[in-house]
Amino acid sequence: MEKLYEYLPRELVTFVLVTVFSLLIGLSLRRISLKREGETMLFGTDRTFTFIGILGYLLYILDPVDYRLFMGGGLILGLLLALNYYAKQSQFHVFGLTTIVIALITYCIAPIVATQPSWFYVMLVVTVLLFTELKHTFTELAQRMKNDEMITLAKFLAISGIILPMLPDKNFIPGINLTPYTIWLTTVVVSGISYLSYLLKRYVFHESGILVSGIVGGLYSSTATISVLARKSRAASAQEAPEYVAAMLLAVSMMFLRFLILIGIFSLTTLAVIYPYLLIMSLVSGGAAWYLHVRCRRAGGVTGAEGADDGSNPLEFKVALIFAVLFVVFTVLTHYTLVYAGTGGLTLLSFVSGVSDITPFILNLLQGTGSVAVLVITACSLQAIVSNIAVNMCYALFFAGRKSPLRRWILRGFGCVIAANLCLLLVFYLF
Repeated sequence: MEKLYEYLPRELVTFVLVTVFSLLIGLSLRRISLKREGETMLFGTDRTFTFIGILGYLLYILDPVDYRLFMGGGLILGLLLALNYYAKQSQFHVFGLTTIVIALITYCIAPIVATQPSWFYVMLVVTVLLFTELKHTFTELAQRMKNDEMITLAKFLAISGIILPMLPDKNFIPGINLTPYTIWLTTVVVSGISYLSYLLKRYVFHESGILVSGIVGGLYSSTATISVLARKSRAASAQEAPEYVAAMLLAVSMMFLRFLILIGIFSLTTLAVIYPYLLIMSLVSGGAAWYLHVRCRRAGGVTGAEGADDGSNPLEFKVALIFAVLFVVFTVLTHYTLVYAGTGGLTLLSFVSGVSDITPFILNLLQGTGSVAVLVITACSLQAIVSNIAVNMCYALFFAGRKSPLRRWILRGFGCVIAANLCLLLVFYLF
């Protein structure tokens, strides 16, 4: 917008912008009022809001120093809107204040356009339009929310915005690079990704099938997603078995992308080395999942099965504390393993870590030791991942049951992914 001021008078550009923005807001309200049968509007929408914006602009430019005319006009407009609200409430028992607040915002557009950068007033108008149009969406969202959902959001804000800045960034164990701040920072980052994926699954893809459940669930915990899918598959037919295994492999595929994001956050140097391997393994897992999905469709096994949702929220204080404890444990284990067993012991520890949650182990390698070479970190991360995939395969076999038709598809699908991962490890060690 600033470029236009070089060729056109500033007053003209500001007037046109105020008029257009006010008209857009009024049209948005007009469209909504037409969709609601029987709604009574005691003052207009599109033209009235346009005139409100123009009035604000005129009173602003007539007294651009003290703003007495603009403030006086605002008081008169507020009085008229208050009378309108009183009449609407007393005669029609309508208590909403949204239209009145939007009218006051429209009146303030002129000084905002005249004094603020273009990105700010465009953002303001976009925000007003979005929140005006999304009323029914927010109503449906509120109806689907659990009773403790806002408490969960408050917990995340507390651990990220209150607890984290207060923690000291000083080592509390001599000789080990481990501070309360780094411990909680990793907890916040992992919890944030988990919480975001939980919100997507519950409120965006809440009616999705099992494939989408695998994709979204893999962002916060591939192990939990695979376990839930395996339990749900017990009621599936033999024709539907490949679809459940495809969803599990999609969870594994998203696990590789999740580690790609986490590694990029904590160590760009390691990311530059490891990203080809993670991308290839994500594509291999996704390709295996797609093959099983196509095979299931050809066999007529896709029947719109429900997604995997155990109703659990991954953002709980006890989960965060468990993660923090595991991070400390793996930090200490990694340090003393390097001291007494060298990189060979660290290699063994990477395979052992796959039995539990490998995220604390990998994040500790990325930011904890400082004495581990990037190639060693990359190798240990890949080894921990392949170990964890093997453990997830065992979980899938166990929860599916001995007589489940999924067993042969689990062995084939996960076996293919594990074999590809081992081949990449071999290539990494050779080259």
